[in-house]
Amino acid sequence: MNNKVLIKLLVPEIGYSFDVFIPVNEVVWKIKKMLAKSISDLTGGVLDVNKNYILINKTTSEIYANNSTILKTNIRNISELILLTARG
Repeated sequence: MNNKVLIKLLVPEIGYSFDVFIPVNEVVWKIKKMLAKSISDLTGGVLDVNKNYILINKTTSEIYANNSTILKTNIRNISELILLTARG
């Protein structure tokens, strides 16, 4: 499992949290799309996959840039990330 990290994903919009493995060689925008789609499927469509989302580190409050690969961020095993709807 060297190519994946286990994160805790918090989704305040729907009041859920998930433990998720994400690939470290993907860019953030693809991970956000994948997470939104997976959560929508798991919750019966509660999360709108057509919205834009931001991914934030719960501990550092860092907002991850869309074109960064996960490996080049500080996201590691047991990182807690928040998926929020982007505004404006």
